[in-house]
Amino acid sequence: MVVDKNQLAGTALEQFVILAKTVKGAARTELIKQVLEAPGVYVFGELLDMANISELASTSEKKYFNTLELFAYGTYKDYLENKMNLLELTPAQKKKLQHLTIVTLATKSKCIPYNTLLIELDIKNVRDLEDLIIEAIYADIIHGKLDQKNSQLEVDYAIGRDIRAEDINIIVNCLQQWCSACDGVLSCVEAQIHRANSEKNRAMQRKSDIENEIVNIKKTLKTQLQERSDGTDEAMATDTREAASAGDKGKKSQKIKALKILR
Repeated sequence: MVVDKNQLAGTALEQFVILAKTVKGAARTELIKQVLEAPGVYVFGELLDMANISELASTSEKKYFNTLELFAYGTYKDYLENKMNLLELTPAQKKKLQHLTIVTLATKSKCIPYNTLLIELDIKNVRDLEDLIIEAIYADIIHGKLDQKNSQLEVDYAIGRDIRAEDINIIVNCLQQWCSACDGVLSCVEAQIHRANSEKNRAMQRKSDIENEIVNIKKTLKTQLQERSDGTDEAMATDTREAASAGDKGKKSQKIKALKILR
């Protein structure tokens, strides 16, 4: 039986969401720590939207909410720049945030240079970077390959991350621009099709005209050949008649000469 990793991740997140509806106090913060470490859980928007969790933003436990929000929308570089307002990450949490950072970079470029990854992930050497990328690929967070020759990560696929409410308009605008671009391409394709059909019709008309011209030429040649044939036959008949007439005259002349001699 094949186990779908996405389905398992969805089930795990659903369990945390159910628990978050009722937990209070220390249990609530412990739940956040667990979800940040849970294997396969890479979206956190549903938890952030829950009143029981979002109210942490106005309490002394604000760091838990900030850290959950960081995992939903941020990157490892954001963590390094804002450590004072965030929880100290465990090794598992750190690795998950680094994986999510790769996902964010993959949405901006399908070929990510190693130098960019080293800076964004705060990793000191390429060997550790490649190990981290391979772990992300095995975790099914991204699909791609390491291009060691050109020192870059080539990404074919990356999971989706949570979206801030204020980013929705940006996404809508991007989709509208994409739709407009598609309409432009479609119009161009339709124009090319119309042009191709017109050219096809002209070519077919030229072909028909040429075929008709060939037929007419054949008819003309046939007529000319027929006329020549008829003229030749008539000339031959005339020559025959003239030859016969000359022969008759010759015979008559010989007869007259013979008669004169006899006399």
